[in-house]
Amino acid sequence: MTLHLNAAALAHLPAGVAAPGYDRSSLRPGILHVGVGNFHRAHMAHYLDRLFALGHDHDWAIRGAGVRAGDAAMRERLAAQDWLTTVVELDPAGLNARVIGSMTDFVPVDPPATVAAMADPAIRIVSLTITEGGYYVDALTGGFDAAHPDMARDAATPDAPQSVFGMIVLALRRRRDAGTRPFTVMSCDNLPENGHVAARTVIGLARLSDPGLADWIAANVAFPNSMVDCITPATSDRERAMVADTFGLVDAAPVVCEPFRQWVLEDHFPQGRPALEAVGAEFVTDVAPYELMKLRILNGGHAAIAYPSALIGHHFVHDAMADPLIRAWLDALERREIIPTLAPIAGVDYQAYRDKIIERFSNPRVGDTIPRLCLDGSNRQPKFILPTLRDALSAGRPIAGLALEVALWCRYCAGTDEAGHAIPPNDDDHAGLKARALAARGDAQAFLGHARIFGDLGQDERFAAAFEAALGRLWSEGVRPVLSAYIAAA
Repeated sequence: MTLHLNAAALAHLPAGVAAPGYDRSSLRPGILHVGVGNFHRAHMAHYLDRLFALGHDHDWAIRGAGVRAGDAAMRERLAAQDWLTTVVELDPAGLNARVIGSMTDFVPVDPPATVAAMADPAIRIVSLTITEGGYYVDALTGGFDAAHPDMARDAATPDAPQSVFGMIVLALRRRRDAGTRPFTVMSCDNLPENGHVAARTVIGLARLSDPGLADWIAANVAFPNSMVDCITPATSDRERAMVADTFGLVDAAPVVCEPFRQWVLEDHFPQGRPALEAVGAEFVTDVAPYELMKLRILNGGHAAIAYPSALIGHHFVHDAMADPLIRAWLDALERREIIPTLAPIAGVDYQAYRDKIIERFSNPRVGDTIPRLCLDGSNRQPKFILPTLRDALSAGRPIAGLALEVALWCRYCAGTDEAGHAIPPNDDDHAGLKARALAARGDAQAFLGHARIFGDLGQDERFAAAFEAALGRLWSEGVRPVLSAYIAAA
């Protein structure tokens, strides 16, 4: 017999399902979170749920918010179950489930409603999970992309913003004008120096229409950097059925994730913060080295296995990791070319971290998919691979494997795997990338000349030569022989 998840069901949860260990009526929102997807609920919402269960900080509950059509659908699903979510940890030793109750509301997906919620003095943190590509970064300069149509539109109509950053700017203006202290803006996305990136976008957008407001934001608003980590696959009917069959709960939006979380934050919250260190978060003076470790070893590792695995026909990540060739390729690339670009961190063993990453990728219960890892390459490659490549080139280090990774992405973008099966579109620039990738068989610059992605990197002679050679071998020899040759090289 199954039970539909909602507030009334909390007193009758099936055996083996943990309930929120606190009275949800005691919660008061202190955080507005934009982007209530799976990762947010597996990570930030989970940390806060455990903190509230200790009896602490009940004035730091979450109000959800969103700016996309998909956010409205998520709001509808969660509203029907009183903003509750079942989080299932996919431990190889056995599944466990917890109902998360740290979100108390979800603002209607409407810009005026979101701005009003941000302007509420009770909200002291506005946090973001809006994907790596949502920050309007100029690929050529690394700075704010003021020319982007979304930013130009919001600069022209600052009182009627459509982007989340336009909403943040307007809400901060209202708080300033009302004499209300500003909220902290906390990015929870996988970006190097994500707080600095968020600051550049918010301040840059404000400066386009109100330089005085931009100066006030720069002087008064905190943008702490953070590093977040928890592998969280997408939810499908498979996961919903698993939650119903295994735990007896009908949840329209459950989350499954690995039994590992990490959260490292800079301790810069002028209006206060929840005591997340009580449930395992780490507060440090400088999060950048931890961010870089995660972005390069984990996210870069995901990119490294994604494209060769897709081309040779693997669907699940754990199946790819069970392929000795893919596992050896990942190990060799991490050890030879990725880890050497990282500066030491006191008390951190990069090789042990790499080993833990390989163990996590290999977890069969997670059911993470290769298509998910391949998603949105035009935004992910510039975040997870190309900075590593730039640093290796600057230091005169080997780049053959990194160039091969980019060539594998190019080969994937050509639109068919090695068996001739069509690869479904999974990038906003799918058609453009496909045309460039096919043209690159005869002219590498057709791909490397994509300035939005590569900037001036595509003109580096050493990289261009290595990329061209790797891509040629992938087309003429195939993925397995090319990976084998890299692994065997000294």
